[in-house]
Amino acid sequence: MAKKKIVYECTACGHQYPKWMGNCLNCGAWNSMEEVVEQKTTSSKHSVRAQKTNHSQKVQTLKEIKNEKTPRILTNSQEFNRVLGGGIVQGSLVLIGGDPGIGKSTLLLQMCAALSKEKKVLYITGEESLNQTKLRADRLDEDASALNVFAETDLEIIHEVVKKVEPELIVVDSIQTIYHPEISSAPGSVSQVRESTQSLMHIAKQMNIATFIVGHVTKEGQIAGPRLLEHMVDTVLYFEGDEHHAYRILRAVKNRFGSTNEMGIFEMKQAGLKSVPNPSEMFLEERSTNVPGSTIVATMEGTRPLLIEVQALVTPTTFNNPRRMATGIDHNRLSLLMAVLEKKEGYLLQQQDAYIKVAGGVKLSEPAVDLGIIIATASSFKDQAVDGLDCFIGEVGLTGEVRRVSRIEQRVQEAAKLGFKRVIIPKTNIGGWKFPENIEVIGVSSTNEALKYALKPR
Repeated sequence: MAKKKIVYECTACGHQYPKWMGNCLNCGAWNSMEEVVEQKTTSSKHSVRAQKTNHSQKVQTLKEIKNEKTPRILTNSQEFNRVLGGGIVQGSLVLIGGDPGIGKSTLLLQMCAALSKEKKVLYITGEESLNQTKLRADRLDEDASALNVFAETDLEIIHEVVKKVEPELIVVDSIQTIYHPEISSAPGSVSQVRESTQSLMHIAKQMNIATFIVGHVTKEGQIAGPRLLEHMVDTVLYFEGDEHHAYRILRAVKNRFGSTNEMGIFEMKQAGLKSVPNPSEMFLEERSTNVPGSTIVATMEGTRPLLIEVQALVTPTTFNNPRRMATGIDHNRLSLLMAVLEKKEGYLLQQQDAYIKVAGGVKLSEPAVDLGIIIATASSFKDQAVDGLDCFIGEVGLTGEVRRVSRIEQRVQEAAKLGFKRVIIPKTNIGGWKFPENIEVIGVSSTNEALKYALKPR
């Protein structure tokens, strides 16, 4: 007989407690306890040990292990291949999350439709019926007539169908709708999400099937379910974007088969998502030229350099405490950089409201954009325009020094390729590499030097 036991499980980390608690002692989350009925079956310990013995492998040294080239499946999207590290790895488990309606299902359905022409692909939908999936596929440019579609939420039935069909790629949309019949919790609970992901991971590894699972996100923007979910999978992708803009950003925050922090740009159109081959041109096509408060910065997203416009508006305040608002950068970084301007350059910003925005809806976390933010803020405060063909690269310290940044060659080459005539970089980054012929490279060691070059009358 199965014994039932009621425990309380944290929805943030999955830690269990015998009674309800307001605060999780493991992760610190408040009001995250969920009642779960735990079932324990009286299985024989000897049989479990026998199974472990049968599946044991020989211990080897790293010298004895031969290097095997990981085969990859290339999709029809160059941006999607870039984010995955060069294509889909067979036997990998990929988790993709994003806000509702952002385009997760559309992206995966496009990928499955293109690959189904040459490979056997199984698309498992738990949120839509087969007719709804067909209607969505008919709106895409890709021919999805050869795609295998299955509508089911029972994990055991899904396992049997996968064994019968033997696909090379599986998509499960979404993991919150899948349930294991042996667990009494409702679909989408911590126990169900964890057990379903564990079972899909065994399917992917044992049968060498590339598996994609779609995950919902919470109001904080994190994938719903225990944090353990992101540790179990091989790759974690986040699909970001603004519903008021047509552009979508796909980020890799974890990738066991490639570099992390890679970014792919897509444009949402009537026939689906289209890759944007040159994102820098897209971000700069509507930029303001020769207008106070506008600068161009060069940032790195994974292995790709991007040129993005940073806009600043500094205006006298009507309140006792001036406002500091930032969109696309950290609010604390804005306060820090404005303090550097006040202390080292003598700018009186105590009675000025400051608003900073990164054009295009991109979020910048790299310190190499500090110099561009400093120049944009000073330009707006002085009401003096910066040359639209200048690009700024550099990290700014608390003493006003401009510090070295990584991959300076790629950043400068991207600026030269897009027609910029001058780039201001840290002086410590000059030397050891060849400058492009059609761009002037200027090295500065402090914000004072950078401001003299940027705001110098022409």
